[in-house]
Order: sequence, then C-alpha cells, then structure tokens
Amino acid sequence: MVLIAFMLLGSFQVSAQLIANLEVLPADNPDTGGSAWNKICAGNNGNFNQYFAWAAFDGASNAGNEWILELSDPNGDFTNPIELAKETSDAVVKSPGRGFEFSIPTDTRGAGYKLRVRSTDPVASAESTIGYSMYYMDYVSNLTITHDGSTSPQATIISTDPITLSVVNLPNANTYQYQWYKDLTLLVGETGPSLNVTEGGMYFAQIDYGECSDNGTTQSNMPDVCIGAVGGSTSINPPSKTALCSSDTEVLTVTTSFGSPSYQWLKDGTEIPGATSATYTVDGSSPSFEGDYQVSVSESGNCPEVSAAITFTNSDNFTITLTNDTSLVLLPSETETLSVTTNATTPTFQWYRNGTSIPGATNISYDATQEGTYYVEVTQPAGSCPNPTTINSDSTEVVSPSSFELIIDYGTNYTACIDTSTALDVATINAVLSDGSTIDVTSDVSSSFSYQWQLNGTNVSSATNTSIYLTDVAENGSYTVDGTLNTFNATSNSLTVQLLTNETLSISSTSTIYCSASDVVTISTTTDLTGESYQWQLDGASINTSDSTLSVTQPGTYRLVIDKNGCDLISNEIAITPLDPNLITLDPDGTIVFPEGTTRTISASGGTAYRWYDINNVELSNTSSVDIDVEGDYILVANIDNCEITRQFTAEYLDTFKVPNVITPNGDGFNDQWILPNSYSNKTDVSVIIYRENGEEILNVQDYKNDWPTSAVAFPAQNMVFYYVIKNASETLKQGTITVIR
Repeated sequence: MVLIAFMLLGSFQVSAQLIANLEVLPADNPDTGGSAWNKICAGNNGNFNQYFAWAAFDGASNAGNEWILELSDPNGDFTNPIELAKETSDAVVKSPGRGFEFSIPTDTRGAGYKLRVRSTDPVASAESTIGYSMYYMDYVSNLTITHDGSTSPQATIISTDPITLSVVNLPNANTYQYQWYKDLTLLVGETGPSLNVTEGGMYFAQIDYGECSDNGTTQSNMPDVCIGAVGGSTSINPPSKTALCSSDTEVLTVTTSFGSPSYQWLKDGTEIPGATSATYTVDGSSPSFEGDYQVSVSESGNCPEVSAAITFTNSDNFTITLTNDTSLVLLPSETETLSVTTNATTPTFQWYRNGTSIPGATNISYDATQEGTYYVEVTQPAGSCPNPTTINSDSTEVVSPSSFELIIDYGTNYTACIDTSTALDVATINAVLSDGSTIDVTSDVSSSFSYQWQLNGTNVSSATNTSIYLTDVAENGSYTVDGTLNTFNATSNSLTVQLLTNETLSISSTSTIYCSASDVVTISTTTDLTGESYQWQLDGASINTSDSTLSVTQPGTYRLVIDKNGCDLISNEIAITPLDPNLITLDPDGTIVFPEGTTRTISASGGTAYRWYDINNVELSNTSSVDIDVEGDYILVANIDNCEITRQFTAEYLDTFKVPNVITPNGDGFNDQWILPNSYSNKTDVSVIIYRENGEEILNVQDYKNDWPTSAVAFPAQNMVFYYVIKNASETLKQGTITVIR
C-alpha cells in the first residue's frame, strides 16, 4: 500500500509541478495582425507601444501560479529586472498569437535588452537567448543645432576659432545618445548632445535610436561650417609707425593670397562700419583711435582669414586724476580745494566753472568759493608731436546746501525679536539744495559732523559717533541721531530696535510616553516664572498661562513661551507620544518550540527595562533576554520610560513524532484529524497544501491548526490518497501522501 502511494506521488509531481524546456519568444500582435517582432521601436506613429511575447514549455503549472514577464537592463542583465506583464493562464502564455501583452518603459533605449519569463509555482524561469534592440522613441521631430545657443537654425556658420555645435530644442538633451555626421560621414564615438568643431564642413546630428533610427526622423539642420585661420595667407603690411600724434594718419594695406577677396576691417574685434576696401586709414585726430586693428578677408569657396592685430597708441596721450571727491559741500565763509594729478610733460592748467574759464585759476589746484560745476583743462606742449595736446579732467560738483538730510540704517542683517545684538549707522548724508534736490555728500562731510544718538527722544550717553552698537534688551526702543555742522542741524529718520534676550529657556518632562487615559506627565522649567508673562503651548496653541508646571494628559508637542520685552522667548519642544505596545518585540515571536533537554534564548527589544517571569511568577531575568529550558507559559514585563507593557508567550518541546501518512476520520476521537508536529503546525510562516490525486488543490493555509479534515469534508471512496506539500517562503520542508481510510 505504501509503495503504491509513493509511485502516485512521483507521477503527480511530474504532471502538476514540473515546467520543462521553458523558452520566451516574440509573439504576433493579434490586434494589428502583424508578424512577430524582431525589434521594438515604440513611441512613434501616435505613441504606439503594444507588443506581445509568448512562452514555450512542457508540463503545466499548479493552481495559483503566476507567469511573470520581465525586462533586463540594456546589457541583458537581470539584477534589477522590470516587470512587464503577468498572466495566470497556461493556455494564454503558450499562445504564439497572444501570450503576454506588454509595453516598454518610456526610458528604454538600447540594443541588448532581453526578456525573461518566470513561473511562481512551480518555480521556473528562462530568458531570451539573444538581445533585442528596444527604443522608446519619445522624440521624433527634427533637431536644431546651433553654435551660439540660439534656437534659430543657421545655414552658414563662419568663425576664426573652433566652435561647439549643440542640440538646442530637445528637453533633457543629455539623456539621449546621438549620431553626428560631417559631410554625410558618421563621426565614430561622438554620441553626446554637443560637438567640438575644428574643421569646416557640413554637419548634422540625429538621435541614436539604434536599429529604430530610420523609424523616426530626428535629423537636424545641416549648417555649412567654415573655420577660418588667424593670419594664414592674410596679413596687414607693417605701418611706418604705430604711435600717432593728432596730426598723423597711417594707411593700412593688406597682403593676401585670395584672388578675388572681400574685406572687412575690425577695431578691437568689432567690425568698422563701411570699412570694406583693401586699405584703411587710421587718423590720430579721431577720438579714441587707439586700439587693435585687423582685417577679415573672404572669398567664395574659401573660409575667411583674419589678420594678426596691429596696435596703435596715442603719442599725445596723458592722464589726469581728481584728488578730491566728485561732490563737495561748500559751507558759508569756507572754501573747498579742488586738485588733480597728471603725468603730462610740463603741463599748464586752466580751471573752469560752469563751462567758463576762471581768470587767474592756472595752478594744479583751485580753492572754490562758489557753488558750481568745476573741471580743469590740462595742456601738454608740443614735444614728440608738433602740436600741443589738451585734455579735460572729470567734473566736480560743488554745492551750497540749504540743509542736510541724515539717513540711518541697520549696520547688520537685523531681524526684530530674533537677533540679540545689532548696530545702527549713519548710512547717507545728503546735501539738500534750494530747489529741493539732493546730492550724496557722505564721503565729504561725514567726518565733519558732530553726532548725538537718542533713544526714545533722550540722549544716549557717550553715543557721539557715526555708529551705535546695541547688545542688551534694555536698549530696545526707537533711535534717531542729531547731526551738527557749523550752523546746520539735522535729525535723522527713526529706527526701532527690538532685541531678543540672550537667555536660554529649557523645559523637561517626567516622561515622553503617554501611557493611558489616567496617566499624567509633568513638564517643568528651571526658569523662575514669577512676574513673567508666559504661556504653555500644545501644538502651537496656548493652553495654560498661569501654572509654572504643566500636567499633561494628552499626547502632542509642548513648549513654553515667555514674553520678553515684546519678543517671544521660546523653549525647546517636547513631544509626548501615546504608548505603542508593538514597540516591544520578541525574537522569536509566537510559540517557541525547542528540543527537550536544550536551552532556548528569547530576546526583547524596544524597551528601557525588562523583567521575565515563569508561570509561578518567579523572576528569571532583568535583562533584555532570557534563557529557558522548560516548556510552559512565560510573561515579559517591559518598560518604556514609566509605561509598562506585558507580553505572554508559550514555550513547547519540539514534537518528535513524524508527519502521519494515514488518518481514519470515523468520529471515534482517535486519528480523526491530520495532526502535524509543532515544527509545522501553528506557524504563520509555514504553508500547508493538500491535493487530490488528480492535482486539484483542496487546502492551502498558513498557521495550520491540525483541523483537517473537518466534519464537513466528504470522502466518496473508502480508501483515498491525497498529496501534501509543507513549505515556507524559500523552500519545501516536507512532502508526501496522506491515505484516508474510512
């Protein structure tokens, strides 16, 4: 009888649990009537992305099996596979005209993708033997390439230096691979969104979609790039001199090998309007003639050439530098001295006021007694050049104010009720003219004023500088500064200072865990709250303004806020959370099974203290673990701060009897159920599966309670054979037959 049962088991395993000769293949598309694909070019033609694959195999899957179709990375590696589709029907999966329906992800781009098909019950898998080109062509419009970042395509690009062509109209351009061409020849290895161009030619780019590139046109514009040389066969003939006087001119001429050249002269790299002949005259009398001169020579069929530069300087040139401020204040009965420095040779001077020369004002300095706009004319006599050279200095504005305006500002990045110190400065002093206009004269008169800072209208002792430094909350208030210069008096704008005290406010609690509705947590502070205006806050809302300590009866985030001179002094926050018994965990959890005569260690975590007891309330351990060698019921009492959590667990000796292969459910109370050893029963991580002879599954449970068959199960034959499998998530633990005898 036993021999027959095991023969039947072997037959069942072959027919119901074995998948052989598994292979995954491309399938026809039943919706379009197309043949099986050999590459995937998705996204084109209205975002088309519907494909099919099928699996060839021998055998059959078990009930509850899932067929899973997966995609590799572009190199055919399945370390991190992408799930494409699932099926449960063997017939669908095996159909060459249907199989799995799937779409490829939108970031799929490569030539070495593989498919893999997996079966979950029985466990089997196979991947495609070859790699496939798969591209999701999310962009199929023409690219635009330019060398200057503009989005307007250019037919011709002319440059004397190498250029970089870049794709400019494609979002996230650096996430694609490209093919670059020069004169219709592929530039091998150039796959990025930009190309460094050092040679002339016709260039274009397209997105590299591999074998799918012809399925979507992304070819860019094709600019004709001309890279000219600096110098080359073109040069400017050396002039007779390059340091010119105002009476000098110099004619520049060109030498070039071009037969029919066109010319464009440049100064300091910029084209000179109208300068398109074979010669150019540099005129020393022209303002700002100094600089670098070049010529660009072009000819049809050739790239342009640009000559090396010829630099011209001004022989008459010299410099003048003001030694005074450009804005000066002239006070009643006073003078302001204007002066310059110069490197002119044997200079002469003539001062001007409001555009009119001042008689007798012919020195390097001048004492101004009137308001107005002043400058000095400096003349260098003839020397290396035949004529004298005259240059005017920058102007100085001398004003006679009707009053002054003082403006103060915060000297640091100041925020009220945040900063514990700050500074105030006299930032600007304006001279107010008779017409109401103002001129900034800070640098001229700032040091001439005398100052007095005021707090709330009262003088601040010893605060007589342009700045005042504030570091104490007692200095909070409204500030102004009075300034005096001769007969002028001015009061500044006002600024409010509200410093935060530099005290630290801390709170503490008797616990951070709220155990139960009857539990009370006390929050307190070491800061004396007598005479203070304060509030206790829960989740940012005020809940108490009178108690120096707070009795907490609900979870939330608590803090203390004290009003310090109109500013909130805020404490640290304490989060009170409700007790979560699941924070205490046991390892192992559930019923502990161990062989008689051995010791088993049970560990706990998540608490701050532990006590272990047996059924007689004898303490066994006060650490995070306990060793037991006797079966029975045990209790763990764990603490999280002042909260107590009790966990009960049972330890049992490991059953030594074997899995029975015969039961007799006749109602006599003996051998009526299929009783498994406790290493398999009552285990949430162990599955028990029972099949009929024909492979039909009749039981599939976890945490088996030794309760099969129930009284409701009917057995039509006197002697029946069933098959069982006992397994966990990773392996089969036991399998065999059960004979039911009636």
